[in-house]
Amino acid sequence: MENSGQGTAITVSQLNRQVKTLLERGVGRLWVEGEISNIARPASGHLYFRLKDESAQISAAFFRNRQRGPTHAFKNGDHVLAYGQVGLYEARGDYQLIVEQIEAAGEGVLQRRYEALKKKLTAEGLFDEDRKQAIPSLPRRIGVITSPSGAAVRDVLTVLRRRFPAVPVVIYPAAVQGDAAPGELIAALQTAIRRDECDVLILTRGGGSIEDLWAFNDELLARAIAECPVPVVSAVGHEVDFTIADFVADVRAPTPSGAAELVVPDRGDWLRAINTIATRIARQGQRTLENKAQALDWLSRRLVTASPAARVARQQDSLRETRGRLVAAMRHDLHAHNGQLFTLNRALLQVSPAVRVQRAISRASSLRQQLAAAGRQRISDADHRLRVAARALDAVSPLATLDRGYAIVIDASTGKALTRSSEVKAGDDIRARLAEGELLARITGVFDAKD
Repeated sequence: MENSGQGTAITVSQLNRQVKTLLERGVGRLWVEGEISNIARPASGHLYFRLKDESAQISAAFFRNRQRGPTHAFKNGDHVLAYGQVGLYEARGDYQLIVEQIEAAGEGVLQRRYEALKKKLTAEGLFDEDRKQAIPSLPRRIGVITSPSGAAVRDVLTVLRRRFPAVPVVIYPAAVQGDAAPGELIAALQTAIRRDECDVLILTRGGGSIEDLWAFNDELLARAIAECPVPVVSAVGHEVDFTIADFVADVRAPTPSGAAELVVPDRGDWLRAINTIATRIARQGQRTLENKAQALDWLSRRLVTASPAARVARQQDSLRETRGRLVAAMRHDLHAHNGQLFTLNRALLQVSPAVRVQRAISRASSLRQQLAAAGRQRISDADHRLRVAARALDAVSPLATLDRGYAIVIDASTGKALTRSSEVKAGDDIRARLAEGELLARITGVFDAKD
């Protein structure tokens, strides 16, 4: 047989070598996702298996010198991601993947997406500290964006009720898990911004896997948080969980309960601080009174040298009596009249005739009475204001109203508090918040106020 027109023949080894070079140069390193099958672990420590999907498979080799940890956890049926280079085993002409790294599929993909988004938003400056807003020391109203049926909202409400129950709370319901969660979280955030009724927002949910928390790694949600004019506290998962929402929020709390502790002060701390200030004021008043008493003693001694003995004795008796009354009545106002008292005492020292001395004594007695009256009036006014404030605080407390058997009725679909029967119709779902817990009910009939 003639071989005219044909090129020079090559060996099988040469062919396989050329194919190997083409594969390694043309395909390069890449991630391959598939299911492990036919896994083998020879004594050499190498790992051989096949990666397959619904319609194809490829041989894979994970050599011992490339392994960075134990591989015994991998088994047939595991869904994995394998990183490596496509090659050819020349001795048998087998096309295979030379694995350099392997990991479980689901979590690894999400982790890379998380790291990529984190790097992108960091470069844009969304995590910069200089753009973050300060949390108010005592908010007038707190908004909570979360699932209304989850454990996180109960933890937040419990801590807020314990630490500072006077601050009202608004719940903006949203799903916190699943494909629809990012959109609902953004909508709830925009609702809070539009209603402009809270001066701090808590974005929260309980712990879970990276898949459970994935809604809080959404790029659109991160940008909505960054643009929010209201300070946002992110409390997603447990202390070890970090999401993109945590980095872009104004403050990150380790847990839902921790977020509640951040946004309100402890009323006990406030009461202790007020008591401390009151004690300091009392001590300062006592020191002032003691100083003025010493001044009166000094003035009494000076009066002995400025008048006849009998008059001086009477004046000393009067001054002692006056000093005793001043010690009881001049605790808050003595410093305001210090200049007048000093001027009066100096005039007494300069004038020796009996008439001027008597006028000075009368003037001192009048001032003493005025001071006593002013002190009593101020104490009475302060006590009255305190009682009025206490009654007003108790009257506006929503918890006190609920404890008396009342309930707050809310449209279950809109979250709006209901004040008229015309706002709902038969078949609508409502929620009734009681002093303890909530009731979910359905309207079976609507009656007008006239009925």
